[in-house]
Amino acid sequence: MCKMIQYSIHSIKYSGWYLFGFVAKFYSKEPEGCKHDMHADFVYGAFVIRCVFVDNIFTDFSSVFAVLSPEPYALVETLRKLPILHDEQYAQQTRLYEYYKPPENTLVLSLSKQNKRIVYTVLEYSPLLDSCNMTTDDWATIGKDIEKHYEQYDGFVILHGTDTMAYTASALSFMCENLGKPVVLTGSQVPIYEMRNDGRDNLLGALLIAGQFVIPEVCLYFHHKLYRGNRVTKVDAGSFNAFTSPNLPPLANAEVDIKINWDTVWRANTTSKFTVNTQMNRNVGLLRLFPGITADTVRAFLQPPMDGIVLETYGSGNAPDNRADLLDEIRKATQRGVIMINCTQCLRGSVTTSYATGQALSDAGLVAGCDMTPEAALSKLSYVLAKQNLSIEEKKKMLSRNLRGEMIADLGGAKLSLSDSRFIQVIAKSLSISCKEELEAIRDALTPTLVCVASKIGDIDALDAIREMGTDLSMADYDGRTPLHIAACEGHLKVVEYLLGKGATVYARDRFGDTPLRNAVRFRHKEVVKLLRKTGAHFSREEMEDTGTELCSLAASGDLEGLEIWQLAGGFECNK
Repeated sequence: MCKMIQYSIHSIKYSGWYLFGFVAKFYSKEPEGCKHDMHADFVYGAFVIRCVFVDNIFTDFSSVFAVLSPEPYALVETLRKLPILHDEQYAQQTRLYEYYKPPENTLVLSLSKQNKRIVYTVLEYSPLLDSCNMTTDDWATIGKDIEKHYEQYDGFVILHGTDTMAYTASALSFMCENLGKPVVLTGSQVPIYEMRNDGRDNLLGALLIAGQFVIPEVCLYFHHKLYRGNRVTKVDAGSFNAFTSPNLPPLANAEVDIKINWDTVWRANTTSKFTVNTQMNRNVGLLRLFPGITADTVRAFLQPPMDGIVLETYGSGNAPDNRADLLDEIRKATQRGVIMINCTQCLRGSVTTSYATGQALSDAGLVAGCDMTPEAALSKLSYVLAKQNLSIEEKKKMLSRNLRGEMIADLGGAKLSLSDSRFIQVIAKSLSISCKEELEAIRDALTPTLVCVASKIGDIDALDAIREMGTDLSMADYDGRTPLHIAACEGHLKVVEYLLGKGATVYARDRFGDTPLRNAVRFRHKEVVKLLRKTGAHFSREEMEDTGTELCSLAASGDLEGLEIWQLAGGFECNK
């Protein structure tokens, strides 16, 4: 029961938060009774947890000052009345409510431009809390629910109050380790119940992105833009354009088309399964320097049990170098084990040691925060300090590394753009193309085919060369097949291992609804199946619907090899 929050008669602002999940499925034919969109893909089984954390909302009715409070279990009924967020006719024609449990919490969107439907289910947390009252325990609750339902859904959406949304997005980005599916936070400045609001667009955009695109990050969607969650900060309390990502362009823009900047998407680059680390150190804080700050203030702030500090400094990471008393207090704290991160107070820019005033803090033992937001730096510090198995120096090194795309990094590692390659240039010349947009269109059309061919023949050197030109190795061809699909079909174990190590997703589906795991099972490549399962690949509930018949057929024919493959892939677990 997700709820954006209903206030008896007059609601002036949305600020609840909920969790949505999605399960994707492709139907080769429509469910019985459905007569339209016969060739649609289906992203459904969406899981929604209503964990409403409401910001304080005040309004004035005829000079009577009132405090508005949320009404529980009201959002689903409101969404059912909004055609852009629920297609009741389709739900009735396909008997959708008979398939999804509980039916009273299940809704379905109309067919999208990508020829998919998103069915989402809403689950509500209780009690409803103010988003300003968020703690690490609440973050852990969200993370554990994502982990609990991770294999059932293709994506998750959290509706959250805007006041602390950036903190939650940053915290979840570190807590969710080896994430392979989208987690999208969103909310609104004006509630969905108002005639003029931003809640409908924000919710719809978050659902469409989480349900259709495999973006393995914790993100924040607001005002038609998708941001990396640990890169955002709230900059406006009274505008629909409330959030910005100062040092990183949006991951996606929802314009006439939803345009994903795949080159910017962060990937785990690992063969480890998804886990949620809920251990966060609470003994951390933010200290903002200001002219005239006293040594006593700094000393008091740095006293035990404080374990870590994000020090917000001037400009590019500067502090007064003529204040020996301040530097002495900072140095004493770092010497007794307090870890401090140097972050700039500026909205944009990065911390450097170009000035003597910045070098003084580095000499005192501070870790440079580069271009991290204070929200991200605080969450990262809390996450790293909770790792009891690491020494102080190891924790500092970990804080200096780019863990989730939270700080400046060369994501693509590209020395040369594929657009600059001789091959692309020759094709562009033959087609009389000169403008950048058309050149990029050629690149986007040809690159998936090139990487899929290299994957088919097992040419890791070619894949590596293409990747170094800035190519995303999860790009899909015209049939939605990624290089990992091809390698899984061919049984190229080394290629599969290489692709997974470079961030290829095991959750991508082609136009037939097949994942790389399904391909590996079909062509009976045991070692590939084992590796994909180790990485976290799994069958969804929908993929397993027809496996009973297939398993019975294999058993009847005495096909032990086929049964063994299904067992390795987890097929028996879903048919217990």
